[in-house]
Amino acid sequence: MRRSAFGPDSGGRVKGLVIVKPIVYGNKARYFGKKREEDGHTHEWTVYVKPYANEDMSAYIKKVHFKLHESYANPNRIVMKQPYELTETGWGEFEIVIKIYFHDINERPVTLYHILKLFQSPVSEGSQPVDLVSESYEEIVFQEPTQLMQYLLNSVKPITNGPWTQLTNFEEKKEKTLDRIISAQTKVRSEISELKEKLQLAKETISKFKEEIAKLQNNPTSNILPGI
Repeated sequence: MRRSAFGPDSGGRVKGLVIVKPIVYGNKARYFGKKREEDGHTHEWTVYVKPYANEDMSAYIKKVHFKLHESYANPNRIVMKQPYELTETGWGEFEIVIKIYFHDINERPVTLYHILKLFQSPVSEGSQPVDLVSESYEEIVFQEPTQLMQYLLNSVKPITNGPWTQLTNFEEKKEKTLDRIISAQTKVRSEISELKEKLQLAKETISKFKEEIAKLQNNPTSNILPGI
């Protein structure tokens, strides 16, 4: 089916349909070992957007716009085909704005923000920076996409017939995060239970004080000393 067959409104929107495409974005960096004499740069780095699963995103992505720091010549870099990445050199960390455009102009671009990471943190005194990877998992959610976009998203093919791996094990990261959340929830529940016990004890103590005060008020002579 040709894209022109969907018309200028891309065939209209598909009510109630939600399609989710998981992606990974970030950067990897390699330390030169020392400052480069000609410009003082310390690292070569690559910023990228790539699929989380083994799929060719060019089926629905038209281009990716990377906005670098203004100190770079031509800070606005546009990558028109997969892999959606660019490589540069530098010495400092800064925020990169990543904007993803789709083949269907009726679908709004998606904007991501990534802090370029070059150095391990924290770096102990006397240690040398090492090669690193800093990336994030994200999901592009197409809420009621156009018919054209639905067609494009469902036309995705595998990038490779071989195994597909990520630099970051997000499944392991997710499990560790869930474990930390469960541990934190258990701790919070324990603290809430302890606070409830303290609150109940405080209520009982206040109740006893009120009873004693009421007794004294009902029998005022008990406070009058003999002979007065």
